[in-house]
Amino acid sequence: MAVIFPSRRVRKTPFSPGVEAAGVKGYTVYNHMLLATFFESVAADAAHLKQNVQVWDVSCERQVSIKGPDALRLMKMLSPRDMDKMADDQCYYVPTVDHNGGMLNDPVAVKLAQDHYWLSLADGDLLQFALGIAIALGLDVEIDEPDVSPLAVQGPKADDLMVRVFGEEVRDIRFFRYKRLPFQGKEMVVARSGWSKQGGFEIYLEDGDYGMPLWKALFDAGEDLNVRAGCPNNIERIESGLLSYGSDMRRDNTPYECGLGKFCNSPEDYIGRAALAEQAKNGPARMIRPLVISGEIPACTGSWPLLADGRQVGQVASACYSPQFEVNVAIGMVDRSHWEAGTVVEIETEGGMRQALVQEKFWR
Repeated sequence: MAVIFPSRRVRKTPFSPGVEAAGVKGYTVYNHMLLATFFESVAADAAHLKQNVQVWDVSCERQVSIKGPDALRLMKMLSPRDMDKMADDQCYYVPTVDHNGGMLNDPVAVKLAQDHYWLSLADGDLLQFALGIAIALGLDVEIDEPDVSPLAVQGPKADDLMVRVFGEEVRDIRFFRYKRLPFQGKEMVVARSGWSKQGGFEIYLEDGDYGMPLWKALFDAGEDLNVRAGCPNNIERIESGLLSYGSDMRRDNTPYECGLGKFCNSPEDYIGRAALAEQAKNGPARMIRPLVISGEIPACTGSWPLLADGRQVGQVASACYSPQFEVNVAIGMVDRSHWEAGTVVEIETEGGMRQALVQEKFWR
């Protein structure tokens, strides 16, 4: 099997020694860094995640640091979300769009101070976009990629494990909020967040030298909790309807098409506002929907056309078999004419045509 060769362009992480020692069996490249894809198997990893606790190296969630007197002004331009409502200890999901309203990224913003934000990125080079705007407008901000490597602790036993390493104060962290907590004399931002529906935390490591000490501390503390190394799981995230930027949504999709209209509430003249006005009023012509696909399906490595009466009415970019629900689950971008629950469509896969049924809701 071919391997991914790490280099300065495809980087290892502060936790890579731990990931490799845990027996990682697959990698992808995400934001120019290595990201594990499975350890035992995708299905076995999903089953373990739903019952226990896992430690994920998600250093690939690179941070764009926006700092300076004009930091909030730039943040308001980058996203349709109302940034004035953001509390001092809050994390915000902030869809970021271009001048045509197309999705550029869907980062999580972390408000460190009134004049300092991190954007924790999905896969995409948003730093250049933010830097270009700042330079063009002469904004008084510093924009860079800091030495910050997130480590996620996910699963129903995540609270118990985190308390053993960071103390009881962890339990007081509200959803999408954070606290600064000490670890071996180093203060770390610890947020109740993560790319699973099983619950958990993300630890923003600001010094790579602490990477393996933190990794080891979590595994030493969680031995009786059946802690394992893990990673964002394709089965669990499709079941839960967690969208993957670059797959389920791209620049040719708007936040409204991605079901993110509730985050387009800014009163400011943000980039793309005029282009989104019609969808804000009348809704999108297509939207993300859950589907069940009949029969056996091959691995979905690209996108599959959704068809009805011989014409394309959407596409599927994420699909897999769910052992828990015993069906093929999928996320599709479906035209308004066919997005109602119960609508039957066809999907053109590499293995042939398959029938699919639009669902009312995801399986989380």
